[in-house]
Amino acid sequence: MGIYVFNTNFLFEQLIRDADDPHSTHDFGFDIIPHIVSRYRVFAHRFADENTGVQSYWRDVGTLDGYWKANMELVEPEPELNIYDVDWPIRTSQSQLPPAKFVWDEDTRRGMAVDSLISGGCIISGATIRRSLLYSNVRAHTHAVIEDSLVLPECDVGRECILRKCIIDRGCIIPEGMQIGVDHDADRARGFRVTDEGVVLVTPTMLGQNLHTTR
Repeated sequence: MGIYVFNTNFLFEQLIRDADDPHSTHDFGFDIIPHIVSRYRVFAHRFADENTGVQSYWRDVGTLDGYWKANMELVEPEPELNIYDVDWPIRTSQSQLPPAKFVWDEDTRRGMAVDSLISGGCIISGATIRRSLLYSNVRAHTHAVIEDSLVLPECDVGRECILRKCIIDRGCIIPEGMQIGVDHDADRARGFRVTDEGVVLVTPTMLGQNLHTTR
């Protein structure tokens, strides 16, 4: 597994150094960590019960497929990691956001979500969500359909879009009517990344939206 704690400036320094190294494969486990271990003070902790030796819950999310699977487990009726367990609270910082909102209740336009997790600040406006996770402040517009997907914060999914088995990166604006995960050849032609298991990654850069910077 890999849960790492870094000084932020040091991490940026190492990522930039590795990005500039033409001999690196640019893999965290194979390049960055070995480089650091041989040159700096590094500490490791064996993640198991010290009395029984039984390994605690963990998932390898080092690949897109692994990341997608770990998230999708959470929508199961009884996931191994139960985020609703009051005896094992998750300590994290959360923005103060309004509750998720579902609007329109008409035969031809209904905001709804089934077998899904919808975070605070989301507005589901006449869209249908199935077996998906919507992170904070996502908007899904009329007749959009999102299935088996992860939609990260601050995304906007346009009218009549179809998303199937996708990872939509933070801040993406999905244009009206776009279909992703329906035709993988079309996805690749647009520059989206399709994994071996059919998960489609979409980032703002792939959509021509210059949201993120690298330096």
